[in-house]
Amino acid sequence: MHDTYETKGTGDIASAIEDLARAFEAYKETNDRTLDEIKSRGAADTVTADKLVRLDRAVEELSLKARRPQIEGAGPVRVDSAHKSAFEAYVRKGETGSLAGLEAKALSAGTGADGGYLVPEETERVVNQALKDISPIRAIAGVRQVSSSVFKKPFSLTGPGTGWVGETAGRPQTASPTLAELAFPTMELYAMPAASPTLLDDAAVNIDEWIAEEVRTAFAEQEGAAFVNGDGVNKPRGFLDYPKVDEASWTWGNIGTLSTGVAGGFPAVNPTDKLIDLAYAVRSGYRANAHFVMNRATEAVMRKFKDADGNYIWQPAQRPGEAPTLLGHPVAESEDMPDISAGSHAIAFGDFKRGYLIVDRIGLRVLRDPYSSKPYVLFYTTKRVGGGVQDFHAIKLLKFAA
Repeated sequence: MHDTYETKGTGDIASAIEDLARAFEAYKETNDRTLDEIKSRGAADTVTADKLVRLDRAVEELSLKARRPQIEGAGPVRVDSAHKSAFEAYVRKGETGSLAGLEAKALSAGTGADGGYLVPEETERVVNQALKDISPIRAIAGVRQVSSSVFKKPFSLTGPGTGWVGETAGRPQTASPTLAELAFPTMELYAMPAASPTLLDDAAVNIDEWIAEEVRTAFAEQEGAAFVNGDGVNKPRGFLDYPKVDEASWTWGNIGTLSTGVAGGFPAVNPTDKLIDLAYAVRSGYRANAHFVMNRATEAVMRKFKDADGNYIWQPAQRPGEAPTLLGHPVAESEDMPDISAGSHAIAFGDFKRGYLIVDRIGLRVLRDPYSSKPYVLFYTTKRVGGGVQDFHAIKLLKFAA
């Protein structure tokens, strides 16, 4: 079996899945050989160690390719031809008359204060779909669209009183639930792609697709970082920013943690047990749709772990669009998660769809600026997004501390 693998440039995701499976089999075989050499000789052979490093890189590269989004297959969308034509005239030539008239008729939310003009509905849809495909937390979290600047969600602290009664027995009055409110303000996220006059004059260039392609990666990187580590000041609040307490002392409003017992690492004996403890710290109703969340450096460590029967607990994706699994649960790879270090919370686990809410304000806006960077035309593109934890039962963290 070859120890090097090259990714193809054709975007063939199915081939990437097959290559990943073969690469991981080679990785397991080489890793087992390394462990045997360490046991028998006290150190691994240099050739074997080098091969393991190359295979580790190959598995990582192929895993990323296997999860690469295919936006072009997103399906048909409804096209508002009048809005599309008016928006294209604005982007290419700066003509605002038709677009301003359409927005006035539609009574678009936030038209005045937000500035710029709304992109066509299908363009916004393509951007949002792309964000879901390349933003790891958005792909697994709950998402709600709103028309206001703040989304408020009531929740019950106590729940109504309940009990069993006989068929003819009197019904005692139930206690009223104690309600509180979670608020998720939406914050402005912007990108500023630049276009040359030649590009804008080229009728063959699809302006909607160009804008979507230019802003989606910038938006995904910014909001992905905020959903993990954001402090809630002019950005969403990330789940790692909330107060953290040991799971034994958990209360609502905090994120429960479990410790590995070793500062900056796993125990030398049965390290997998800590991952099992983390998974079962989450209630059964949340585990069915739960994900592990970690960065690629941590995922590389997980690839070497085995269960009590000697089976690798990390498995590559089996089909296009699927994520690799750890202990049978899918893994969301987020580069914004911290590395394994003393006191870090490098691994999260839980049902993020119920636990973390992303709030998108409807409307992606573009403001054309032909003056600030002549001869280029800048397009100040904004969207409003918020986020935060909505169910503190749903997410737990593994803390690398004694």
